[in-house]
Amino acid sequence: MSLRDQIDMARLPQHIAVIMDGNGRWAKEKGKMRVFGHQNGVVAVRDTVEGAVELGIPYLTLYAFSTENWNRPKLEVYALMELLVSTINKETKTLMKNGVRLNAIGDLKSLPPKCYNELQEAIRKTSENTRCTLTLALSYSSRWEIANAAKSIAEEVKDGKIKLDDVTEELFASKLCTAEMPDPELMIRTSGEHRISNYLLWQLAYSELYFTQKLWPDFRREDLQEAIIDFQKRERRFGMTSEQVN
Repeated sequence: MSLRDQIDMARLPQHIAVIMDGNGRWAKEKGKMRVFGHQNGVVAVRDTVEGAVELGIPYLTLYAFSTENWNRPKLEVYALMELLVSTINKETKTLMKNGVRLNAIGDLKSLPPKCYNELQEAIRKTSENTRCTLTLALSYSSRWEIANAAKSIAEEVKDGKIKLDDVTEELFASKLCTAEMPDPELMIRTSGEHRISNYLLWQLAYSELYFTQKLWPDFRREDLQEAIIDFQKRERRFGMTSEQVN
């Protein structure tokens, strides 16, 4: 029986978040520069996105570049930004073919103008696609996101637009970058690291976490399928007992 045949199509996670980790180590193992790993990571992105579309996963969010990544060597950051532009240009046709709508979250205005403009153009071109929403977390930090949400609510309270008693979990969630999508049910991290790394801290409150030793450039749709199979074996109780769930 193939991996895909083991998946219960009636119990698919509606939103999968991924921390794409291990590009640098993958390149180092091959005696190459870190950028070589990032370049090969694009292949993993393409295959994972197409695998998600084949299964019918409505939302896929990839941690592409954190605010902390700006502290990496300037040459690597520059190469990453150039790779981002070229990848967006090359992959837009593939996104259109697969019915994928591109989205992005994070401090996007901090991106180089060329990157920002190419990103916005790809988002515009794919805006009518409905099979899957692919969100890139770029220059993203969950603490930054949460602080911005708190600031926005504080300003509305100060201006008298809302009352302090109006501040609820639902209101707070509506101020986050992900307000228009469901919280991830499954979070996958590659490379064997067991950390969330400032990624979707609010949204991952009840997500199932899946860690794999695979380095990101080696990750393929079969690995996505294995993660989903593992997810479907788990009992999601949300604070209830097994008896209540069943």
